[in-house]
Amino acid sequence: MISIIGILIVFGAVLAGFMMEKGPVAVLVQPSEFVIILGAALGTMLAANPMHILKRLAGGLTGILKGSKYSKSRYIDTLKMMFNLFNKARKDGLVGIETDVEEPEKSPVFSKYPVFLRDHHVRDFVCDTMRMAITGGATAFDVDQMMELDMEVHHTGATNPASALTTMADALPGLGIVAAVLGVVVTMSSLGGPPEEIGHKVASALVGTFLGILLCYGMVGPLAANMTKLIDDEHAYYHVLRVVMLSFIKGMSPLLAIEMARRAIPEHLRPSFQEVEKACRQKEEPIATAAA
Repeated sequence: MISIIGILIVFGAVLAGFMMEKGPVAVLVQPSEFVIILGAALGTMLAANPMHILKRLAGGLTGILKGSKYSKSRYIDTLKMMFNLFNKARKDGLVGIETDVEEPEKSPVFSKYPVFLRDHHVRDFVCDTMRMAITGGATAFDVDQMMELDMEVHHTGATNPASALTTMADALPGLGIVAAVLGVVVTMSSLGGPPEEIGHKVASALVGTFLGILLCYGMVGPLAANMTKLIDDEHAYYHVLRVVMLSFIKGMSPLLAIEMARRAIPEHLRPSFQEVEKACRQKEEPIATAAA
């Protein structure tokens, strides 16, 4: 929602400044320029990206409206969940959590965290990693390499929609020039006509350049930057999971593994040691808190 407010401020400030200079707002309403610029931008987007990226792009734009899923409360819930899983493994052995990682929906540990279960990428990342630890055939270094590869592949896929939106933003000023050139062509064909008509056509051509630049730097570019930051938040969350699982696989106690992971959380979201310890020591609740 903050992104939408920011875009409204951009357009509002531009229009307010234009009106303060006694500019007629009606002259900015040029449907033909909108059709040329937005239509060409949409066409280039379709031509440059396969369908799976376009689908993820739509999901990414929806995610901008919702904001980041990775709040402080979600990090605390995640650390508490992993603490409970590790305690179970320490008590019953790694074989004791085999059922949990094989069927997480039926797990007495994971079933208390519906947000975790709904996020199938995160769920598979945790369960697949712990499954490798249970088999006993992989060293901690091998498991870390697998997690790194998994994170890299997922991050690359997640950044493709943001890159596509950035490419579209970079193309908008050029498409605005295309619209302006077409407007000049129309203007040149009208030379000799009434001065008012020629002036209107010149204004229409300049509006094309204006729209291309404004849409690039005032809307599409900032949206792409916001989407990139959300992807970085997701990558940071995966890194915390990587740290906590690798720490436990290396032989650290559940509490120490959780503390290692806590220190890997971004500073603006990092809970205190006391908050994490209190959450981990709490009696299990039947329903986990929802992510922000």
